Amino acid sequence: MEKKNHPSTSPMISVEEALNIVLSVSQQARLKPITVPFHDALGMILAEDVSAPDPLPPYPASIKDGYAVIASDGPGEYTVIAESRAGNDALGVTVTPGTVAYVTTGGPIPYGADAVVQIEDTEHMKDSSSGLKKVKIFARASPGLDIRPVGCDIEKGATILKSGEQVGISEIGLLATMGVMMVKVYPRPSVAVLSTGDELVEPTTQLLSYGQIRDSNRAMLLAAAKQQQCNTIDLAIANDNEEDVERILDSAISAGIDVLFTSGGVSMGDRDFVKPLLGKRGTIHFNRVQMKPGKPLTFAEISVKSTEGRAAKKILAFGLPGNPVSCLVCFHLFGVPAIRCLAGWENPRLQRVHARIAKPIKTDPIRTEFHRAIIRWELNDGSGDPGFVAESTGHQLSSRLLSMKSANALLELPATGMVLPAGMSVQAILISDISIFPMSKATSSMASLSLGLNSTQGKSITHTQAVPESQDAKVKVAVLTVSDTVAAGAGPDRSGPRAVSVVNASSERLGGAKVVATAVVPDEVCEIQNVVRRWSDTDKVELILTLGGTGFTPRDVTPEATKGLIDKETPGLLHVMLQESLKVTPFAMLSRAVAGIRGSTLIINMPGNPNAVAECMEALSPALKHALRQIKGDKKEKHPRHVPHAEAEPTDVWERSFQLASSGIESTCSCEH
Repeated sequence: MEKKNHPSTSPMISVEEALNIVLSVSQQARLKPITVPFHDALGMILAEDVSAPDPLPPYPASIKDGYAVIASDGPGEYTVIAESRAGNDALGVTVTPGTVAYVTTGGPIPYGADAVVQIEDTEHMKDSSSGLKKVKIFARASPGLDIRPVGCDIEKGATILKSGEQVGISEIGLLATMGVMMVKVYPRPSVAVLSTGDELVEPTTQLLSYGQIRDSNRAMLLAAAKQQQCNTIDLAIANDNEEDVERILDSAISAGIDVLFTSGGVSMGDRDFVKPLLGKRGTIHFNRVQMKPGKPLTFAEISVKSTEGRAAKKILAFGLPGNPVSCLVCFHLFGVPAIRCLAGWENPRLQRVHARIAKPIKTDPIRTEFHRAIIRWELNDGSGDPGFVAESTGHQLSSRLLSMKSANALLELPATGMVLPAGMSVQAILISDISIFPMSKATSSMASLSLGLNSTQGKSITHTQAVPESQDAKVKVAVLTVSDTVAAGAGPDRSGPRAVSVVNASSERLGGAKVVATAVVPDEVCEIQNVVRRWSDTDKVELILTLGGTGFTPRDVTPEATKGLIDKETPGLLHVMLQESLKVTPFAMLSRAVAGIRGSTLIINMPGNPNAVAECMEALSPALKHALRQIKGDKKEKHPRHVPHAEAEPTDVWERSFQLASSGIESTCSCEH
């Protein structure tokens, strides 16, 4: 394999680009399926469908305790000829007219019987002189009453589990019920963890010498890998010595591992040997990511020659930063998706939800920040609606491990350098189980039902956010991202934060505009209209920007949703946007965007591309302030260069001809009419 050694000064790439590279390489390195006993498959991903070898139930079974009867017999006194409690109690027994059989819940229905009368509708009679048991039945039964037919739960040959599904507790029960003793699954990856640095000592060290620190990264990474159900190998600590690091790396690679995590030694120091050593053994795909914390992150792919003519084995190697927080954040954002991909997950990305920040947060001006936070579900998130509320864990220094304590989410904050106000909605990436955190007024069931957080299949979620009353904006702006991918939590919202940044940066030009609400919805007409209608009619937002869904694909329905809401169209705005976008790409002509007025709200469909959003807003901003004031009914609002209608020079040829004719002057227009 050709080895690519990127220099330390290589340009930083975005988090999304880095993650796409990791997932692409991980997909190619996905582990080969293995067959294991079903009780060992808990937490693993199925590699093939599982079909039912038998029907369930395998015999007609009673739904209730009662008597198996012939429905046409009707009410009356009957002889009890058998008891079918379980197993083969009633084997060989046939119910004939005038007889019944006692059955318990789940018991097999004897031959001849076609209904069950529940015990509440019967009366046991004293034994007759013949010694036979008798029962009086009061209710008339219809054929099939309270009987589970053969295969009514699961038909023979039906697919009970699908490839790509995770084996949980219920799945184990299904496999046991069906007698499926062996299943094909993707194996658990083997993960090796190495810490580097002369300053590091084992956590067991009681007395630290000057300049020493206890190694926390290795313990965290090993625990995090075990949490992902990986087999782990502890490579201990390597000194900042090239030979020492090289020896340990080679031993780990030869041990047949799937993923290697190192911490430290990937920055620009003269003793940072991990990055060059990984470059010598494989391909370095990137070594700097535009994120905070975690910029010096190296990702490499190592191919190990296999024996016996087998294909070369691929090892994923992550050179994580040495600062504890940077190390752990990078593991969550890149390591976990890589491990999941190797282990067969169809959607390996971390789950995302929307949360309102409890207090203002200052964003970094250059790098996307992943702010450690605790999110909780609240009945009233500050806007009058239920939703997630995010509280910062405090000082966010990359060396301050306390900022990770109790954190169950990373807030993805755009690089704007601005202060996000309290109540603003941001995307939160879940990094641990949120169920252990207190929820407001016993709303845990609401949270799981509303957001489907236990699903790994990426079902679409509508994240709607009301307008916070605390915002003092002169012009209230709301931003709606329309995307199946973002709504399902399968990808980040890039356009929404960019639009928020552009609007807030242009606040003065737009007459004191501020973004007071954001939301994400899937590409569904009713979902889009519900949010826009609420913002316009209830929250009285002056400007609504929708992002995405304006193209030619079958799921692009934003224009249709908007047309069903607006009272007046504003085609001039679209014309300006199209002109601006055509300067960048000829594909701009494929836009089907709509703009118009609903009540006192201006609604504009914008592109889904973050850069295109900025370009279009820049083109529209000179006129938007004027437009928004006119929509409110301010007839005095005039453009600085506006000329009163009576004094204006006619621009329309027909209007000019009419004025000349009215004044007795012959028109000199030379155009053809």
